[in-house]
Amino acid sequence: MMTIGVCVSLSRKPVAECFESITKMGFHHCQLMSWDRSLRTPEKAEEIKAACKKYEVTVTALWCGWSGPTAWNFYAGQETLGLVPPAYRFARMQDLTDGADFAESLGITDVVTHMGFVPENPYDALYPGFVAAVRSVAAHLQANGQYLLFETGQETPVTLLRLFEDVGLPNLAVNLDPANLILYGKANPVDALDVIGKYVRGIHGKDGCYPTNGHDLGLETPMGQGKVDFPALLKGLHALGYDGCITIEREIEGDQQTADILAARDMLRSILETL
Repeated sequence: MMTIGVCVSLSRKPVAECFESITKMGFHHCQLMSWDRSLRTPEKAEEIKAACKKYEVTVTALWCGWSGPTAWNFYAGQETLGLVPPAYRFARMQDLTDGADFAESLGITDVVTHMGFVPENPYDALYPGFVAAVRSVAAHLQANGQYLLFETGQETPVTLLRLFEDVGLPNLAVNLDPANLILYGKANPVDALDVIGKYVRGIHGKDGCYPTNGHDLGLETPMGQGKVDFPALLKGLHALGYDGCITIEREIEGDQQTADILAARDMLRSILETL
């Protein structure tokens, strides 16, 4: 049976405070979102483990960010995101392997990240070096007994499938963000299951609309107000045997974020009851 969780940002705020908050909302599963490398310390790991035990929270994955510039659009994003841009590649490989080692110290097997705008053309000059970089990072995780999860969105499903085939390691997997496939205009997430469904090890519960111009991503929305067909998506995942977590992500802040997360929780619960 699929479970429902929520994203929790790893920040300087006490972890116990964050976990107390999500348990009051009815969540006992989460993905930890980590961008600040200075927080990936043995002391912070012990703090997280103590909070997990106290509040009976299971961390399903570490979402591992990386250093350097970021631009979440179709132009500058091509040159700044993930391991694709050669200028930032080596440092970010180290960010990811260090993050994986931090996750290992917590007993977390799944490490999630965005890899950037993976070239759709396999003959693109950037592609061979990118493949080698992914293989190197994935090999490090494999030695740790971990999986490297690609969060969907910045590449088409078939491009991601080709990359997995070209890297050729067994610990590559997908964190399916159905909204991102729509926000980036890359695929219908239900149909994407035909291509990459067997690789799914994590899911983000997020909704959104398709882009309306060629520069900016589409608009993220509260669950149920965008283009993601969650009943069909969860039915398809259930048919594939997926029994992991659906981690709600709502990329706004404040009281409205809380309200939208609770509404998403209730919507997902009602869908899961029908499976």
